[in-house]
Amino acid sequence: MNEDIKRVIFNEKDIEKIIDKLAKEINNDYKGQSPVAIGLLKGCLPFMSDLVKKFDFDVKIEYMRTSSYVGTESRDVKIIGHVPDVKDMDVLLIDDIIDSGKTLKEIQKLLLNMGAKSVRTCVLLDKILPRKIELNVDYVGSRVENEFVVGYGFDYNESYRNLPFIGVLREEVYKK
Repeated sequence: MNEDIKRVIFNEKDIEKIIDKLAKEINNDYKGQSPVAIGLLKGCLPFMSDLVKKFDFDVKIEYMRTSSYVGTESRDVKIIGHVPDVKDMDVLLIDDIIDSGKTLKEIQKLLLNMGAKSVRTCVLLDKILPRKIELNVDYVGSRVENEFVVGYGFDYNESYRNLPFIGVLREEVYKK
């Protein structure tokens, strides 16, 4: 599996530093509050798990499963299964990465329409690329070039999520 990785962008220590930085910002903003953190499955799992452990406030944890990619092809955002009740709640929406911004924007809009008091967004990575969708993300761990990243929750066809680092997948792997 590691032979499929072109190079490592963030090792385990790098990821920990990014999460510490994000947790500090989030702890400042949510001091004295009890928001619900909603993670977008499946990619958010390692990131969200490590992040919420560093919160200094009470937090409820929920998940939503969304789908907007098949392999490398983007498609419409689909919600699969459970949507948590967020009426009159402050929500922290957590995702692994922003590519187009379409998924985060759609879910943020849905939660606000369901009566959420507020919806802030947090992502581990933000891809540097032109976007057609305007989206303000409240908490961004790091920005990365427009490359295919895997590991630490990021996948290609459901593989590579368990790598303890974030790396760039070799093109020959996903352009077969």
